Amino acid sequence: MGTFELPLQIAGLSGGRAVEIEATADTGAFYSMVPARLLREIGVERSDRRLMRLADGRVVDADIGEARVTVNGRSVTTQVVFGEDGAPPLLGAYTLEGLAMAVDPVDQRLIPRGLLPL
Repeated sequence: MGTFELPLQIAGLSGGRAVEIEATADTGAFYSMVPARLLREIGVERSDRRLMRLADGRVVDADIGEARVTVNGRSVTTQVVFGEDGAPPLLGAYTLEGLAMAVDPVDQRLIPRGLLPL
């Protein structure tokens, strides 16, 4: 597991504005999480609710939506959690997999992840 901060762009699927934020790449987090207020501002709509355990051990009933995330020139539509306002944004494993990127914890950067041959 490793964590470090990096810039990313996030936008709603309706083609609204994209915003650049600093997020923590966290291989221990499954979903990406962004403060709910920001997601609503860029037009991300709730599509589901799920129970999830946060890093501090709390279990919450969280809203889930879909957004477009761009990191290092690669983009993917991904599921995001509407996080608590004021909480730091997280870039989770689900989004990293969709971007075909892996974490290089030594150099604290993302690297392309190739497809495995059949």
